[in-house]
Amino acid sequence: MGSHQSTTPFGRRPLSLAMLAARSTVEACPPEAIAEKWKVLDNLREAKDAIRVSDRALSVLNALLTFHQDATLTLGSELIVFPSNRALSLRSNGMTPATLRRNLASLVEAGLIIRRDSPNGKRYARKGEGGQIEQAFGFDLSPLVARAGEFEVLAKEARAQAKARYLLREEISLLRRDILKTIAIGLQEDLAGPWAAYAERLRAHGDMPPRNAGRELLEAVATELRALWREVDKCLTDSLKTEEMSANESQTERHYHNSNTNPFLDSENGLQKGLEETLAPESETTRPPLKTYPLSLVLQACPDIAMYTRGGVGISSWREFYAAAEVVRSTLGISPSAWAEACEAMGEEQACITVGAVLQRSEAIRSAGAYLRSLTERARNGQFSLGPVLMALLRANNTGSERKRA
Repeated sequence: MGSHQSTTPFGRRPLSLAMLAARSTVEACPPEAIAEKWKVLDNLREAKDAIRVSDRALSVLNALLTFHQDATLTLGSELIVFPSNRALSLRSNGMTPATLRRNLASLVEAGLIIRRDSPNGKRYARKGEGGQIEQAFGFDLSPLVARAGEFEVLAKEARAQAKARYLLREEISLLRRDILKTIAIGLQEDLAGPWAAYAERLRAHGDMPPRNAGRELLEAVATELRALWREVDKCLTDSLKTEEMSANESQTERHYHNSNTNPFLDSENGLQKGLEETLAPESETTRPPLKTYPLSLVLQACPDIAMYTRGGVGISSWREFYAAAEVVRSTLGISPSAWAEACEAMGEEQACITVGAVLQRSEAIRSAGAYLRSLTERARNGQFSLGPVLMALLRANNTGSERKRA
């Protein structure tokens, strides 16, 4: 006597197109098809995003596979498992009944299993006289065999995508490091070039993309950083060539003057130089031109100064920055005379930035007033530059934020 095999779900559960598609896939599969069940599960874990199933749903599928005794799944054999909800929950790490039902429905909609419900919705198997199972009601694992090749291809594609994302993240990390350190040496050595603007553009890119960032986002970030790196590297190369040419010209000029043996001309040139130095006003002493830095770059390097504004609402202009620096100066115990000397030697803007940097490193500085005086003296002698200070603070802040994310 024949027996009809159920293809529709019990109760109020509707028949869906996904169920019909899964049934058609199984019917179109060769009857001798075989698949290793744990290999299929491994491929599904790698391709879960493409198949749109969650980790919890795959843990339920793993539990279902444990109720099939053989290591291989053979189409046409007994591939219907019929565990009770309690047994299935135990093998799913104690999953609650509601969560278990939701994940089983997810597996059905993804076309990974087929419901073979009994007339009353219960799961069981009916055996014949010889003890063999004549008919079973439960979950049919046949789609795993029919789609095993598809899962393997999807897993291979997922591995390729993961590798591509890894390589892009690696390239982005290297580009950020090279750009940052090249900008730092440009500022430190006072090389010609828009180093502050480059630093602002790097800052606009933000931190490293999140670990779950897609390939499209990583490609876009990498493309922008490659372009910025080409500009920064070319600027460094051109600056070094200019420095080398200037050094050669200076050496040639010194050689020309040293070869001049006319004592009258020597003494006349020396007298003229002495007169010029005597008549020159004190305010025009040789001092390197002051560099300007974008406010956004300064605030990224010295974020703590924003807490010293009225109401702690942050800083949006240089006027607010100057006002906050005045508060910080008083808070750190820097005397008015030391502050006045710093403004005279560095200029008000750079003196305010220096105070912000001192605040940022206040835990490592014993006396802020004495430290500022030493920096003022170095500025008078042309030996102080804010560029390396800001870049060091930027690196320290970036390192701290990356450690917090880790």
